[in-house]
Amino acid sequence: MTGISPKKRIWGWFFFDWASQPYNTLLLTFIFGPYFGSIVSAHFVATGMEPEAARAQAQSIWGLGLTISGLIIAFSAPVLGALADAAGRRLVWVWFFSVLYVVGSAALWFAYPDASTYWWMLIAFGIGFIGMEFATIFTNALLPDLGTKEEIGQISGSGFAFGYWGGVLALVIMLLFFAENETGKTLLKIPPLLGLDPQMREGTRFVGPFSALWYVVFMAIFFRYVKEPVRARPGTGTRTGAGLSAALRELGQTLRSLPRRQSLFAFLGSSLFYRDALNGLYGFGGFYALNVLDWSIVQVGVFGIIGAVSGAVFAWVGGRFDRAFGPRPVIIFCIVVLIVVGTVIVGMTRAQIWGIPFAGGSSLPDVIMYVVGATIGAAGGALQASSRTMMVRHCDPEHAAEAFGLYALSGKATAFLAPGLVTFATYVTANPRLGISPLIGLFVVALLLLFRVKPDPGHAD
Repeated sequence: MTGISPKKRIWGWFFFDWASQPYNTLLLTFIFGPYFGSIVSAHFVATGMEPEAARAQAQSIWGLGLTISGLIIAFSAPVLGALADAAGRRLVWVWFFSVLYVVGSAALWFAYPDASTYWWMLIAFGIGFIGMEFATIFTNALLPDLGTKEEIGQISGSGFAFGYWGGVLALVIMLLFFAENETGKTLLKIPPLLGLDPQMREGTRFVGPFSALWYVVFMAIFFRYVKEPVRARPGTGTRTGAGLSAALRELGQTLRSLPRRQSLFAFLGSSLFYRDALNGLYGFGGFYALNVLDWSIVQVGVFGIIGAVSGAVFAWVGGRFDRAFGPRPVIIFCIVVLIVVGTVIVGMTRAQIWGIPFAGGSSLPDVIMYVVGATIGAAGGALQASSRTMMVRHCDPEHAAEAFGLYALSGKATAFLAPGLVTFATYVTANPRLGISPLIGLFVVALLLLFRVKPDPGHAD
């Protein structure tokens, strides 16, 4: 990394979060996800299904896609991480999975409004989602080389904050100039730019190619300033030439040691539940607003802007608290906040909140939901940043990719759990609002496990 200053390396690393954030903000949560739900539910209504049942069925299909993608990530991540550590190469994996990100997101252009391609689009979304998650794993594995233990929390929080601002800007551009509402107009009350046909929902469908182009442009900065760390291993010289069998042996040893490393074991268990629940809020939040509050795609997008801005601010604030007090108190506080938020969501409809009625035509449900969005963004941003810091505190820098592979496993091994529970609860109740309720239980379990995590563990604990 001769000639590249530490500051430039850190800023280059930040640009991964900036480049990749649109997959979460635009595609998963606020534009493509709700659009997919709206066209698929309309398709089922056209076949004679009752509207409420059609919306529940669309939510179940979306959850199935997220479940399958999560399982693929879960059981591949530790192996690929161990292989990358053994070979001493991580950036080549970032390149490879970046291709999946770009191909999968660009293909979403073909999500036609008649839902004729919805199964293919679910597959394309899954390919891009897998690419984004794996690229994130190997980029996170570079974090230990960017600063000292005391600095990592602030670097992680600032990176998440920077990424959220990228998501905000991308979302604003989409809402102002491309994503159309039911009248065919954008948030600026103009037709979509570039001659895109609002009748064919081309403005909204452009979110896929737009996210792909955004990623390509800003990842060029990442690859310009972030280079492969060179590490030596006792008895082996530079870390090259190790094969898959050696990587699997090391991974096996790591897995067998987990029960003895009680703090790490408890943290991975806790993060398994709270990250799954948080992803559930992200993955189904847009569906909830669309189905329960009858919001438009543009309203869901504004909700997304509020959440992303809040996430950017509080990821940065959380990074400061992380540096001062450590990541564990930040994580605990954020989980408690998200339990309260989940309770509000489950208890609210357009007419009432936990049995307390709203006045007829009241905008209060919308106001409450916007506050909920800001709170989810704030707690989620700080939670993810401090979780990344806590993982760094538990890991040996020599095995960072393997460690973050395990971290991905803890976030994805039960990736079927949140969408699966939401899908099951939605199916049983035929109610998208009550379908969200299992997420509260996941947060509670995570909170209980977190009290077994040491505030300042070493990588051997």
